[in-house]
Amino acid sequence: MVALGSIPQQDVFQRVKSSRDEATAVRASILGGFAYLAVAAIPIFLACAALAIDPAGVERLAADDPQLILPTLILERTPPVVQALFFGALISAILSTAGGALLAPAVALAENVVRPWVKPKGDRALLATMRLTVAGFAAAVLAMALTSKLSIYQLVNESGKVVLVTSFVPLAAGIFWPRATARGALAAIGCGLAAWLAAEALDPQALIPPALIGFGASLAGMLGGSASAK
Repeated sequence: MVALGSIPQQDVFQRVKSSRDEATAVRASILGGFAYLAVAAIPIFLACAALAIDPAGVERLAADDPQLILPTLILERTPPVVQALFFGALISAILSTAGGALLAPAVALAENVVRPWVKPKGDRALLATMRLTVAGFAAAVLAMALTSKLSIYQLVNESGKVVLVTSFVPLAAGIFWPRATARGALAAIGCGLAAWLAAEALDPQALIPPALIGFGASLAGMLGGSASAK
């Protein structure tokens, strides 16, 4: 279910918006999905190889911090050239992902939320508004990263939940449901986020996952908000 939260993400938006036509956008999205699967298979294969090479070491690292399994395998079992290539590629991927994940939502927020509210006069003022939004967004993300005790995997999983309960229903309804309205989208965002946060606070290990509760509330908000606008 959380995988649906990966659909309304900045990499998909960038790929679609930069395409010259609809057919190119569709092909790019499908090819990008297969590329993600191929790239994701590499660390999975390496982790399985580590389990076959050193089961005791993998068990020890899994009990302490599973994120150390792959780096430890590279450091202990590969030559320096492979280590340089691996960690260089890892740092490059982290910086690239962090840059895209920072700029895309910050610019979208500045263009669609801050700009109509501030109403900058001229391109220079608009650019300054976007820069300030990016700086504020970066400061908020940095504060969250420094104060959070979750692992990278858990943080990514939580980000998928946020997008699922706030963005998936408005996006899907806007594309496939002719009666969807802006009021319904706002209601879906507010209801989904509020229900998810409440469910997480009350019982995060409940029989019905909080993300599913938030998704249902988002769907109800879209239906109710769009119906009330008629």
